[in-house]
Amino acid sequence: MDVANAFSGHNILFILEGFVVTLRVAFIAIVLSFIIGCLVGTIRYTRLPVAAPILAVIVELVRNLPLLLIIFFTRFALPDIGIKLGVENSAIVGLAIFEAAMISEIVRSGLNSIDKGQIEAARSSGLNYTQTLWHIVLPQGLRRMMPPMVSQFISLLKDTSLAIVISLPDLMHNSKIVIGQSYNYTLPILAFVALLYFAVNYALSMAAKRLESRMI
Repeated sequence: MDVANAFSGHNILFILEGFVVTLRVAFIAIVLSFIIGCLVGTIRYTRLPVAAPILAVIVELVRNLPLLLIIFFTRFALPDIGIKLGVENSAIVGLAIFEAAMISEIVRSGLNSIDKGQIEAARSSGLNYTQTLWHIVLPQGLRRMMPPMVSQFISLLKDTSLAIVISLPDLMHNSKIVIGQSYNYTLPILAFVALLYFAVNYALSMAAKRLESRMI
């Protein structure tokens, strides 16, 4: 192993530039998937006529497709219908669509887990349906959604590596280029990449645990 040359200033900077892209894509995709997923999950929970059945079909379709296929679709198929996205935006949209479907199921399951007796008690006390949903169902459901939702966000961060297939200049893409300089770089560079992924995911897990403990 040629560790000294593998970790030259130029190589490290190049890898970290890719890491910044990974974090940016993951952050934007997480925000979008959270917003869309919560909205879709809530609509399905309320069984809104017309909208809920249509969204159910879309969610099941997306959940049962490979993420790689969705990323390919956003990058290479959307331009055929006049929607042209750059590499980074294609990755963000593909990840957000896929993760939003997953988040919506977490939200719907979390809301459905609330005891129906509490809802009936809230309604009998004078709260309307919207107030019951906002003050009774959502706060409790959010506590139960937190662990699986964080796990899904961690998966999203790791799944950004799949965007290497559309040449997104992320952590894996740039690391692959560095490794291509010499076979001896493979082990140290991959170990460094693994450390970066672990550090961010571990920090995210710890932050989620602290947040969850404060919500209890």
